Amino acid sequence: MQHLNRNLLKYQSTRKLDTFIENRTIYSAEHAELNVFETQKATEKVDLQFGFPIIASMLSGKKIMHLKNKSPFEFFPGESVVLPANEKMIIDFPIASIDRPTQCLALGIDPDKIRETVALFNDSTRIEFENDAHNFDITSIHLNNNEQVQFVLDRIFQTFLSSNKAKDVLVDLMVKELIIRLLQTKAKLMLVDNSTLFDNNRMVFIVKYMRDHLTENISVDKLANKACMSTSNFYKTFKNTLGESPIDYLNAERIKFAKRLIQNTSNKFSDIAFKSGFNNISYFNRQFKRLEKITPNQYRNLVKSNN
Repeated sequence: MQHLNRNLLKYQSTRKLDTFIENRTIYSAEHAELNVFETQKATEKVDLQFGFPIIASMLSGKKIMHLKNKSPFEFFPGESVVLPANEKMIIDFPIASIDRPTQCLALGIDPDKIRETVALFNDSTRIEFENDAHNFDITSIHLNNNEQVQFVLDRIFQTFLSSNKAKDVLVDLMVKELIIRLLQTKAKLMLVDNSTLFDNNRMVFIVKYMRDHLTENISVDKLANKACMSTSNFYKTFKNTLGESPIDYLNAERIKFAKRLIQNTSNKFSDIAFKSGFNNISYFNRQFKRLEKITPNQYRNLVKSNN
């Protein structure tokens, strides 16, 4: 196994990064390396390229990401980008300042560890994906961290900071879990985006149905019936395939829809909750806070301050 604890993230740039990246702290383990970047100056078109697969996760502030074959997108806390080795990023830091720095984690992982974990994941999901083998570094993926992904990222960060003698073993186990969680999330994105699968995969049909009927009263029994499965088998299959329960997935989709309404309208939160499929404003607020770590009103203020 290749050890990467010395120089895993040999990043390259066409500009001198120390002009823009005011602070870069590195924490090393046997098969992974965590970098914490803090940018204290608003700037544009910073080029970065890593030699190994990277999981980047925002901590504070805002970036505009320019990646190959993707339209530019805003990158906020609570979101991650999974990048293959050697893919160039061009990054804008529109609101970074000394008082409000933009902070980001970049976790590099030994490619052999990724291949080992991907093989394990493929073996456990072969029934649901008979014509596909998951690959961690085919293309870049931009995603909202679900609760499991965020939890593992937080644990990895805290473990890197610790002086625990078993740090390498603990990080190794958590990195495996993170890869599997991300593969489940990537499976979700693939299910949603790859329309060629809709004819032969019941889970894809159900995902599409849920996205098309967000505002309706949807129960697990109803979804199981549409999938022609027993409720218990449907629940287990859905959770194994997408990494979360049907209700958690549905709530996450509704909150994503609500975020778009908050970004693009000045509607009252009660109206936004109703239009997003929530019949109870208190439940909407709890789900929003659980998934986004801030309240709807705080999110609206953040969006306003970042525009």
